Amino acid sequence: MKKVLVITYYWPPSGGAGVQRWLKFAKYLPEFGYEVHVLTVRPDRATYPQMDESLLKQVPENVTVHCTDATNPFAIYSVFGKGAPSSGFANDDVSGFKGLIKTLARFVRGNVFIPDPRKGWNRFAIAKANELIDTLGIETVITTSPPHSTQLIGLELKRKKSIRWIADMRDPWTKIYYVSELLQTKWAQKKNASWERQVLENADKVVTVSHTLADEFCELAPALKRENVEVIPNGFDEDDFQISVPLEKQFTIGYMGTITEQYDISSLLSAIGSGNLDVGFRFIGDVQAGLRNRVGEVAARCEFTGYLNHDKAIEKAASCSILLLVIPKVEANKGILTGKIFEYLALKRPILAIGPIDGDAGRILNETGAGKMFGYSDEDGIAKFLNEKVIQFQVGEQLSDSSGIHKYSRKGLTQQLVQILETRV
Repeated sequence: MKKVLVITYYWPPSGGAGVQRWLKFAKYLPEFGYEVHVLTVRPDRATYPQMDESLLKQVPENVTVHCTDATNPFAIYSVFGKGAPSSGFANDDVSGFKGLIKTLARFVRGNVFIPDPRKGWNRFAIAKANELIDTLGIETVITTSPPHSTQLIGLELKRKKSIRWIADMRDPWTKIYYVSELLQTKWAQKKNASWERQVLENADKVVTVSHTLADEFCELAPALKRENVEVIPNGFDEDDFQISVPLEKQFTIGYMGTITEQYDISSLLSAIGSGNLDVGFRFIGDVQAGLRNRVGEVAARCEFTGYLNHDKAIEKAASCSILLLVIPKVEANKGILTGKIFEYLALKRPILAIGPIDGDAGRILNETGAGKMFGYSDEDGIAKFLNEKVIQFQVGEQLSDSSGIHKYSRKGLTQQLVQILETRV
């Protein structure tokens, strides 16, 4: 079998959507003749925003996992009274003295730990990767990010070893939506941009999750040719959705993941309030306090489960009448394509989406017929959609058309990856 080394910081027991992508690729690659080796950080030396022990049982027995030590720059955050910050520091209160301390923490994060604090793993990972390449005869190395510091491991290996290097970049790097919150100096911005450009221009192939993001990377790296960038979106594993969960007896809008004020649902709340609609909400994940209060003012019922492991989160979402997808209201958000949308597709519930109507997520909803994207201020459109679904729910009609979703199965997407692996330029 052909051998491939996947280098990823996030791996079970880490939770979150980023883990799912390569956990599933690793599951299906052996069916196409690949022996998969995964290089990751020791869990006791890692810093994960979320933990999900249940994912450990999904790691295939025929995948070999190699773990290394790491230094933990996040320890500095304990000085400021906080743990590992979530993406964008979205839930931080920066008022008062504590806010000043948190602002200082952001400055340290943005200007000392470039591109990110998880680079404390790199020297250990590089040493182990060199060993594995030599002893196993590995010719293809895949680095996946975020954290984007992982891409610097691939850059170093490419310079020192005769390998084929594929850089999988699931999120923007220097154009990530919360970059302004990092308070970076001009020097830090220049350094970060230089590393991003070096990665993009030196990888043998760049893989990303959306066409918008592919175009963005090409603009940032002049020497990167568009034909050298492949798009493989996230998807869903049909094996994870062989569940039978009855719908709630009352109409319920479900949401999975973190949601903050950047996820603008004002028009949705106005539509519910002005229409006196008898609908409830179920939020599966972290919800900013102010948003909780606003939802509670208009919704007939509210449930806030907090973070749940993947299996339980899927079960909770599956019993909802419709599912809510919100693209954060930030600059350059047309290319935001979270793994959540594909799990929503697999659940075969109608999707009410709010965000840029001409973005990548909207195009997927249109082509699959699984839901509809509304602009942030389209209260009338949202109200009409909700009314239609509530009426269908009340009379027992089927709420969703799921006929177009199969192209996003994890096995089919792995086949696309294999084509990249076997195509030499």
